[in-house]
Amino acid sequence: MAILDLFSKRQKKLRGDVPDVYVYDNFPQALRTQIVHIWHDTLGNESQFWDGHVKVKEAYPLIVDSLCREYGVFKLPGTKNYGDRKYIDELVNFLLLEQDVERAIDAVELSFRVIDRYTRDWSYLRRNDASERTDAAIEELNSRFKEHGVGYQYSDGEIIRIDSELIHSEVVKPALRLLSQKMYAGAQQEFLKAHEHYRHGNAKEALNECLKSFESVMKSICDKRKWTYSSNATAKNLIQACLDHQLIPTYWQQNFSSLKSLLESSVPTGRNKLGGHGQGASTTTVPDYLVAYMLHMTASTIVFLCEAEAGLS
Repeated sequence: MAILDLFSKRQKKLRGDVPDVYVYDNFPQALRTQIVHIWHDTLGNESQFWDGHVKVKEAYPLIVDSLCREYGVFKLPGTKNYGDRKYIDELVNFLLLEQDVERAIDAVELSFRVIDRYTRDWSYLRRNDASERTDAAIEELNSRFKEHGVGYQYSDGEIIRIDSELIHSEVVKPALRLLSQKMYAGAQQEFLKAHEHYRHGNAKEALNECLKSFESVMKSICDKRKWTYSSNATAKNLIQACLDHQLIPTYWQQNFSSLKSLLESSVPTGRNKLGGHGQGASTTTVPDYLVAYMLHMTASTIVFLCEAEAGLS
């Protein structure tokens, strides 16, 4: 359903009463309620349980049972009904009442993964525009996050943290789109893991996954092009292999004399300095802004390498 530009919203914008900085530890009640509306529109509602829509009857139990299994409980917290189990109510109450923001986001991520994978099929709710409705639901979710100043977006089956709308749109999303190609499956998984670690505050783990994704992209390119590299090749070795085989034309390498140094010192050095080795007697703390910088640098480097490979004859 389209988001309406209501009078009250326009007045808030005129007064400047709109969030201009993303938050990550607050999940407004209005946002939770809007997500429930999206569930009803896309996953279906209770009346459709008994209207021949078998897949609707299966979707909510799939989400609820998956969450219960992961949390080690029989029913989700907030469940009030102890008679016949109503999975829609159980999921809705959990989202509306859960105080732990990360667990509430668990429910959103899992539910939209189900929406993304199951509701595109005509047979789900017998809608001719099923896929368009699914895309609209995801778009609305991301717009609602932005509207409330909550710094998360759903992309490629994951809720990922964003720090800048511009960087997310111009760098991270293009990187995810390029990594969706089959040849980059491993790198995609590692890049998404980096974002997941970042969302959960695991800074050093996020940096490690950044480097792994960077290296996996170069290995995938070398494998596709049948360029040899050692089984224990480091990022530096892989960069050299790519340049030796003119992934970047020689004249561009000469023009950008610092290109090799830039590639070698960006993702690998950041990871090695901050998260790749033992920290010794003192604890090494990696601030969020540095992790965000490394994620964005990894994304831009991935875009650079993937598009360079695509441009080869």
